[in-house]
Amino acid sequence: MSVIDNVGNTAKSMADGVGKAASGAAASAANTANKVKETVQNIGSTVLTQEQMSEILDKCYDAALNGIPKVSKSSDDMAQEYLDRYGSPEKAAKRFIANQIAKCSTSGFVTGFGGLLTLPVSIPANISSVIYVQMRMVAALAYMGGYDTHEDEVQTLAYLCLVGTSVTDTVKKTGIEVANKVTMGMLKKLPGSVLTSINKKVGFRMLTKFGTTGTVNLVKVVPVAGALVGAGMDFAGTKVIADRAYNAFILKQID
Repeated sequence: MSVIDNVGNTAKSMADGVGKAASGAAASAANTANKVKETVQNIGSTVLTQEQMSEILDKCYDAALNGIPKVSKSSDDMAQEYLDRYGSPEKAAKRFIANQIAKCSTSGFVTGFGGLLTLPVSIPANISSVIYVQMRMVAALAYMGGYDTHEDEVQTLAYLCLVGTSVTDTVKKTGIEVANKVTMGMLKKLPGSVLTSINKKVGFRMLTKFGTTGTVNLVKVVPVAGALVGAGMDFAGTKVIADRAYNAFILKQID
């Protein structure tokens, strides 16, 4: 066999190998895509009412204040650690926010809590984790700002921050007349029944945040290759909530 024949055979063999590898990669990609599609189809949608979402918020807030045994400290204890380490509330809050956002960008951190929460209705661990982690972050910032996180008006303001939109606009949509902007003093004057009404309104807004009215769209939280489709706990969304909570509880500026 000539040198030219050897070279030709080697080249053909290499080409066949590349072709098989490419074919295998394509098949693997197609298989993964089909599995994701099947997972999404099997999951479908979870229908939640406004009242159920409000109950979920209450449970997540309670878990944030009390912590999850052997897994997560209470929001107050966590906040106090940052205050002890960094001194001023402003500096402690900024460092805390930076660390929380960095952690929330990883799916492992996000999905690690949902299965440990006892909720009134069954929802995917990814969704409950998102709510819990963001709720705990807001509650910790409230504590850093000198507020008693066990007070009803503080809890309501924490919920309002969680929506990620204007606090004043959300309150106005409950039918409460607001002359200019919402203040903590105004919230303290509201009866418990009105604060409960605001909390339920936040529950409704949370439903529309995750999906359409009355439906949580689970396509956004299906685990794929260690990430979350649609980034259920995305950097931008968490940053918006953190900034709103920082302004409300640390700077005492409610929008």
